[in-house]
Amino acid sequence: MSKKGVILLNLGSPDSTEVSDVRSYLREFLMDGRVLDAPFAIRWFLVNCLILPTRPRESAEAYKEIWEEEGSPLIVTSRKQKIALAAKLDIPVALGMRYGNPSTPDALKELLNQGVDDLFIIPMYPHYAMSSYETAVVALMNAVREQKPELKTTLLPPFYQDPDYIDALVERARPYIESGDFDKLVFSFHGIPQRHLVKGDPSHNHCLTAHDCCNTTHPAHATCYRHQCVMTVEKFVVATGLPKDKYILTFQSRLGREPWLQPYTDKTLTQLAKDGHKRVKVMCPAFTADCLETLEEIAMQGRDSFLESGGKEFEQIPCLNETPAFINLLTSKVEAWRSGAYESARATPPAYVERKE
Repeated sequence: MSKKGVILLNLGSPDSTEVSDVRSYLREFLMDGRVLDAPFAIRWFLVNCLILPTRPRESAEAYKEIWEEEGSPLIVTSRKQKIALAAKLDIPVALGMRYGNPSTPDALKELLNQGVDDLFIIPMYPHYAMSSYETAVVALMNAVREQKPELKTTLLPPFYQDPDYIDALVERARPYIESGDFDKLVFSFHGIPQRHLVKGDPSHNHCLTAHDCCNTTHPAHATCYRHQCVMTVEKFVVATGLPKDKYILTFQSRLGREPWLQPYTDKTLTQLAKDGHKRVKVMCPAFTADCLETLEEIAMQGRDSFLESGGKEFEQIPCLNETPAFINLLTSKVEAWRSGAYESARATPPAYVERKE
């Protein structure tokens, strides 16, 4: 009889706020060809000659602003999620980070040492993107090939419009929005370069070819991050009855000068304040655990720029973290897998091809 196990996958964090640890983390992160998808030689030059000489010190200061006594908020919360999920199951649960520690190979080894030979993979990303969901899955599958090629694996698909996910978001946001005492609710998703959408479009002729491409039915939506973000907002708005003039979808965390998904969160917050929208709330549905991008970039930098531009009230709605609704969602997915609901997804989906340098 097989022994089942679950692995949770997330992005990762530096081991500490020391510049050396931040530099090691950023090097691993930015040298990933699914994050900076330039040819290796160009990527190496960009990372080692233009980014790493200055960025680690700046990022270290940002991490110091949010660092907890137990460590990185992302790691601390992810461990709480793992513990909460394990408490509801009778099978092993491990946590692996794409970059840094606890590493994905170590998490896999932990499960294999417990005799697991049937693995359910849960990327903690509701939306598909080459630089998040895909790279985490590919890294795990590489570790599987190295440690136990015959391991049976089943992958949870992106759950961006799953009713339980939408309900969890609504429940999380309700205390902050039910009174209606705000001018705009900003849905801020992590950004990606526009070229990533085009690169991930299997038809190569749909994404970004028309203003309504995300609302036109197409096979590309299975791997279209922007479409999936739009669908999350649409489902949330329907569930809450939020008027169209009370919300806006934006994208944050851009890097470099090339076009990323727009509108940009930072510029939007500044413009909202200038346009007289004095009370703003921001939620970040692409993140299932609060991290540098939500706690420092939004709750600190975003707040400061909004208030400095004339805004009066700013509030970041926390991520799902280890809320009961989110843990129940994860539990239901595990139970569905155990009942055979995801059997057809055992093999690595075609979208996750090895990308060439």
